[in-house]
Parts: sequence; C-alpha cells; structure tokens
Amino acid sequence: SAQPFFRNALSALKAMRLNMDVPISLAIVLAAGMSVYETAAGGHHAYFDAALSLTFFLLIGRYLDHRSRAAAKSAAAQLSALEVPRVIRLKGDTRETVNLADIEVGELVAVLPGGRIPVDGIIIEGQSDIDRSLLTGETLPEHVTASDTVSAGELNLSGPLSLRATAVGADTTLRRMATMIDAAESSRNRYTALADRAAAIYAPAVHLLALVAFVGWLLASGDARLSLNIAIAVLIITCPCALGLAVPAVATAAAGRMFRNGMLVKDGTALERLSEVDTIVFDKTGTLTESTLVVDRLDRIPTKHLSIAAALAQASSHPVARAIAEGLAAEGIPPARVETIKEVLGHGTEGIFEGETVRLGSPEWAGASQDDGAGSALQLPDGTSIFLGLDSQLRPGAEEALRALAECGYQIHLISGDREEITVAVARKLGIRNVRANMRPDAKIGFVKDLTKAGHKVLMVGDGLNDTGALAAAYASVSPASAADASRTASDVVLLRDSLAPLTDLLETSKSARRRVIENFTIAAGYNAVAIPIALAGFATPLTAAIAMSASSITVLLNALRVRGRAVGGRS
Repeated sequence: SAQPFFRNALSALKAMRLNMDVPISLAIVLAAGMSVYETAAGGHHAYFDAALSLTFFLLIGRYLDHRSRAAAKSAAAQLSALEVPRVIRLKGDTRETVNLADIEVGELVAVLPGGRIPVDGIIIEGQSDIDRSLLTGETLPEHVTASDTVSAGELNLSGPLSLRATAVGADTTLRRMATMIDAAESSRNRYTALADRAAAIYAPAVHLLALVAFVGWLLASGDARLSLNIAIAVLIITCPCALGLAVPAVATAAAGRMFRNGMLVKDGTALERLSEVDTIVFDKTGTLTESTLVVDRLDRIPTKHLSIAAALAQASSHPVARAIAEGLAAEGIPPARVETIKEVLGHGTEGIFEGETVRLGSPEWAGASQDDGAGSALQLPDGTSIFLGLDSQLRPGAEEALRALAECGYQIHLISGDREEITVAVARKLGIRNVRANMRPDAKIGFVKDLTKAGHKVLMVGDGLNDTGALAAAYASVSPASAADASRTASDVVLLRDSLAPLTDLLETSKSARRRVIENFTIAAGYNAVAIPIALAGFATPLTAAIAMSASSITVLLNALRVRGRAVGGRS
C-alpha cells in the first residue's frame, strides 16, 4: 500500500532531487525495519503499528486530495464522456456505423432522437429540440432546424437530424472545453511554486533534524535504540505533506465550484490575480449587451406596416434586414403578401404591395430620416416612410452584476468601438460613469496599460476579436460564453452561461480561496512549530508522530473544501 510513496521517492532520487515522499519513505522503512529488529531481538518497542498508521493516514490524505480535485476533474471527465464512440455516417442512400475517429470535416452524420451529437456541425435536414444544459447551463431545450448549428455533446431530444460536420476530434467545442479544464488543473500559481520551493528546502532540513536527533540522543544517553526511535519520530512528524497540499487542494476545490456555477477557470494563476483586482473594464457590444439586435419601439408602428417590413426583410441577406426579419418573427408578426420582391444592390429590397411600390433599406433610398442607432427605412404604399430602429438588449444579469460590483468598491469602466451616444446610453442604463467610445483595438490595449501603470490591478471583460489584445494585456481577464475563439483563448476565465451574474461570485470565490491558502500555510507552519520541539525532546513515539502528521494534512484538506461551501453571491 505504500508503493506510491516508494515509487515517487525513487524517481526523485534518480533525478538527484528530494521531494516530500523521500522522508516519508525513509520513515516507513526505518519504522518497519526497526520493528523487525526489535521483534527478532525480543525487544519491547516494535512499531509496526506506526509504519502501518503512517501509511494509512497518508493514504487518507491522498484520497481527500484527489476528492478535493474531483469537482474540476469530474467536469473534464463528464465532458469527455459525452463523446459518442460510434457514429452513423451518411453516404448517398446508405448508412454505415463507424468509429467517431473516422469522421472527417464535411461528411454527413445522422443523429437519432435520444442520442448525443458526435461532432460540431450544421443541420442539413430535420428539426428537433436540443438539450444544451451540460455545455451552456441552460435548462430549457432549444428548437433547431435546417441551417442551425449544433455542438458535440448536446442531446438530441425529439427528432432525427442529418448534419454536416464542421469540426471533429480535438477541434469540437466539447473537446476544447475538456482541454481547457485539464489546463486549469495542471497550471500552478505563485503560491504553489512557493509551496514546492519550501518542500524542496524542507526535505533536506528534515533529514538533518533526524540526524541531529539521533546523534544528540546517542551522545546523551548512549542508547542506540532510543536514539533511532526518536529520529524516526522526527522524520514522521515533520513530513511536509500539509505544506505541499496547502495550495493545490484550494485551487482545485475553487475551480470545481466555479465550474458548477457556470465559470470555466482556464489558468490556475487566475485565482490569485482575481483576488487582487481593484478595477474592472467592460467591453460593450456582446459583453454588456447581446450581440443580436431587436426592433425597437414596435408598439408605435401599425401591424400592417410591420407585416410589409417582415416580407421585405425575409428576402434580404443583409445583416440589418435579417435582424429585422428575426425580430418581427419573434414577435409573431406575419409577413404580408408582397409581390415581385427584388434586392437592389447597395440599397435594400423592394416589391409591390396592393399595386404600390414598397421598399426596405437605406434611409436615403427609402426616403426617411435616420434616428440614432442602426436600422432600416420602410417606404409605405402611400409614399410616406418610417424608420425601423434596432437596439441591443442588455445581457442577462448585467444590471445585477454591475450593481453588486459597484457596491463591493470596484472601479468600473466601459470602453467600446461604438459611437459615443450609443455607448453613453448603455452606460447610463447600468450606472457606469467612466465611459470611452470610438476606441480601436490598439486604443483599448493602451487604456488597459495606462490603468496598470497607474497602479491598478485590471480585470478586462470582453468578447470580440478587437478585445483580444486588451484581454491579454490585463492583469486578469474574463470572456462570456458567446465570445470569439481568440478571446476565449486569451482569457483566464470563460463564463459558460449568457448571464453576467456569476462575475461577483467569481471575484468573491477568488478572495475566499486566497484566505484558505493563507490559513493552510498558517496551519502547516503552526503544526511544525509545535511538533518539531516535541519530537526532538523525545516525547513523541513513531505512532503518535504518524497520527499528528496525518491529522495536520487532513485538516489542511478539509479547510480547502470550505471554498466550495458558499451559495452564489454569498460570503465565506
């Protein structure tokens, strides 16, 4: 049962270095060897129970360590487990079941009701309800049909689908998320490095203390057995397990808790850096507001006019027209019977309604004055025109998050490449006073660097390609779930849900994690300050030393698990 410690110690010695398993292994071997000698010689001080107890308590500590890591690691395991090993590939009129690894980009795949989607793809045929809860956190199914995109790992609930693979293997959304979790597990922050350095210094110090104890007691008492027992007790009681577990247990417990609350921590160093943040810079479009636009002030426009706009918008591929078509469809506005619709390049679409020409397009072409913001003009059958404005909706949880962050004392900034009047309007809704508009990507980077030079620890929250540089330049960075791939790559944390509400919990949890780390270092240092003099004085047997050492390690691990004990937005 002690083989893991022996293997690690042997590997370290072969590499000409010391780790915490070296004194552990030495203590177990000496305790067992001394006990064999005592038994053979008819002595009264065999410590088989000490060797066994040391191994037992150490294994309990290792088990709790793995359990504290399980929250984040189980998330990666859950995502990986969603991969479908066998896939139905479509070739003409034939279907064949093949291994997932055999599917290539561009091939057609069939997904039956109740099955997991094996690859990222575009639906070619069929419609269904999709459960995306494990990837997005959303509990309600989403209806999809032809031309909609789906991701690997999502669950097909109701109807058969045929889709064309756009990403397979390591390039799928599912695999990328699992990879990011693994990266979060393996990364180490400054505290971890400190613990490792301390353990590296600690191991030779422990050996020296044990040697001093043996020589000192041998000179003082002349009893080799007593001296060796005390040296073994020193080796056991000073095992640096608690010190080595101080940081990893906290980091993994915090990462697992954040994942369950809809946040993916990509970088272990993010916890420390997030706990020191005093300034938060938000991008506007796609971060504080939704990326999609909706038709504004529909209640002021007659339904008949909106129906004409719906018919004309459906015939156009222009992004503004598509936004109008989708917005009106969402409001249940049916398209009117507009005939001979055609798209006029550079202007918009026009057609015939009740014998008269109607148009939807640029204000100059359709004869309307443009309001502030994006939109299109609609020319009616009587020749008059109205403007259909488009507005961005605030992202769910934005108001709640901004209010909570302001109450916590963070300095909030809003920066955007959009026009000043639009940016200021959003800032006013959210109560943000520090606003910068018309900012190019290099200006955003410069703004973040200027705040850093002024002594601030900046958290950047952004989603677009134009935010990538600012995300990388910031002290810490967060991207929403809808962010571009480059932005998510540059960020320390990715929000897995649409809401910004978890931001406050992210920052509170990072502070809680830092407190737990400091407490763990204090526990480890305090234990050794008390235990070492007791062992050197000869008041601890190898058995009591094993129990005391293991108790300190278990205390550190249980303290780390306290990071997970708070509700979202609560305090620890």
